[in-house]
Parts: sequence; C-alpha cells; structure tokens
Amino acid sequence: MGRTGDRQSESWQVSVRAPDGSRRRRGLWLGPVRITPLRVALVVAIVGSGLFNIYAMLPGRGEQQIPMLSSGFLVMALAFGALAVGGGIATWRAGADGRSRDAMLLAVGGGVAGIIAAVAFAASVVLALLWGG
Repeated sequence: MGRTGDRQSESWQVSVRAPDGSRRRRGLWLGPVRITPLRVALVVAIVGSGLFNIYAMLPGRGEQQIPMLSSGFLVMALAFGALAVGGGIATWRAGADGRSRDAMLLAVGGGVAGIIAAVAFAASVVLALLWGG
C-alpha cells in the first residue's frame, strides 16, 4: 500500500479541489444558500399553502371554504414553526461561533417566522371553531 499522497481518487479529501487548486463546494447551491431537501420541503409547504389559501378564498366554494382555509393555515403554521425552530438553532450556532451579526439577523428572522406561525395557527383554530360550531 502506498503513501496517502499516492492515492488516485480524490474522494478521501474533505472537499474536492478544483483544477486550479481551490476548494469546491459540494451539493447544490443557490447563491450563498445550500439547497437541501428540508429547505425545498419548507418552501413547497409555504408556497403551496399560500396558493391553496388564495384558491380557497375565491368565490363559489360554499361550505368547503372554511375547512379549506383552516387546513391551509395549519400547514402554513407548521412550516413557519419549523422555520422558527431552525432559526433558533442557527442563532445558537452563530452565537457560539462568534458571528454576532449573523446571530442577530437569524434571531430576527426566526422571531418573525415564529410570529407568522402563531398567527397562522390562531387563524386555523378560529376557522375550525367557526366551522364546527
């Protein structure tokens, strides 16, 4: 077996080097944001529930309008709640790393997501009570 430098494969490196010798990022990126399955699912849930609520508000739905809005707001509340929890975790990590500016921005973003989640959950509960009562 040869020395470590004799390896032909670059898969053992922490990150693969580009032909010019610099390190390359792995995976899919959209600008500075890495695209992960969880982020895609959250974006689909938020956009989908928003479009679903817009569809439910169109006239002519009759008895189905209130339960449709309630379920749309519930999905929106769950998605924004997940964003708020993720913002809290990211704030903790940024603060522990000494990135105070990033921690502050993440805390504000997570707080806004938490407020939106609370409002959407309240709307879902109120609409469910209106429909059931």
